[in-house]
Amino acid sequence: MHNAKGLLGGVVRDKLWRLCHRRSFCSLKLTPEDLDNQVLVEGNGCSRTAILNRPPQLNALTPHMGYRLQKLYKNWEEDPNIGFVMMKGSGRAFCAGGDVVSLYHLIKRGSPDAIREFFSSLYSFIYLLGTYLKPHVAILNGVTMGGGTGVSIPGTFRVATDRTIFATPETIIGFHPDAGASFNLSHLPGRLGEYLGLTGLKLSGAEMLTCGLATHYIRSEEVLVMEEQLKKLLTDDPSVVESSLEKYSEVAHPEKTSVLCRIDLLDKCFGHDTVEEIIDSLETEAGRRKDTWCTTTLRRLKANSPLSLKVALRSIREARFLTLDQCLIREYRMSLQGTIGPMCGNFCEGVRARLIDKDEVPKWDPPSLEKVSEDMVDDYFSALTATEPDLDLPIKLRESI
Repeated sequence: MHNAKGLLGGVVRDKLWRLCHRRSFCSLKLTPEDLDNQVLVEGNGCSRTAILNRPPQLNALTPHMGYRLQKLYKNWEEDPNIGFVMMKGSGRAFCAGGDVVSLYHLIKRGSPDAIREFFSSLYSFIYLLGTYLKPHVAILNGVTMGGGTGVSIPGTFRVATDRTIFATPETIIGFHPDAGASFNLSHLPGRLGEYLGLTGLKLSGAEMLTCGLATHYIRSEEVLVMEEQLKKLLTDDPSVVESSLEKYSEVAHPEKTSVLCRIDLLDKCFGHDTVEEIIDSLETEAGRRKDTWCTTTLRRLKANSPLSLKVALRSIREARFLTLDQCLIREYRMSLQGTIGPMCGNFCEGVRARLIDKDEVPKWDPPSLEKVSEDMVDDYFSALTATEPDLDLPIKLRESI
């Protein structure tokens, strides 16, 4: 629960985080309390709420957050007095994804074990959430991107609002759709998953509801009222939780300019076998229709990492035939290739250009689609070495989907 002391502590922590974020792995040491406060807890009656609490970084995820979430969720799952669990974010974001700037500095420092820990902690929590035995409500009232989608979509209920901004923007920074994104995107209608994964373009809360990424939609001003009502529930029955959510939910339709109003055109363009064919199709349609959606999509594809585009397309297509645990294990292998392996330069260059120097002019390697060989893509899906361990998930104890 919050009090004056807690609020004052939050101000101090925010200043500390801003300072550390600017200096990147500065000499200041965070205490165990500071680290635990990256995920706050509210306990009310039959429910518990995990609050992602790094507002200056839009609640970007750290390894400690992954471990703390695992510990909390396991304890709550085993506690017979807790019926269901909620998750939300502090400030204007739910969660902007993994802390890729910190990951960038780990690469520059040559810290491969810390990089492994970064991915294993978060992916393991995502698997726990995807196999969770109690109802889960994620309140996506703000930015929900990258790893933020990973720690919410596998749960039972996802509540979007008029403030929700969804995206899987990994190809923009020379990476691949990870944190379970290949699984989540592959199960969207038609070729919408390919479009979102390759372009990194955004969806609104209404669009999330329409395509199934969200289960409910409410106005942002109703969020606090909905939360208070949920906290009064004494149940572990998902249908009771759902009924409470539906009291505040409303029908939301995408705007006429939405990509979902062009789903036939999207399927036609993104249904091709290769990235080159997808771009050729978009160029043909752009000349034929004079549609700004075509030109916007083309512009984004041509700005993203060529290697990432080919990797993302293959990853999403293969994921249609895989379970969540298989996708996470495969994505872990790919993430190590993209950050520790010989192809890590694209990720570093993407983060530098988009988030550190912000010159928006990444120099990709290879620089064009025609120079991305099939061997390069194959290597991205392989283990770092023959002895590199895979992500260890408790698949014999927890059944995946």
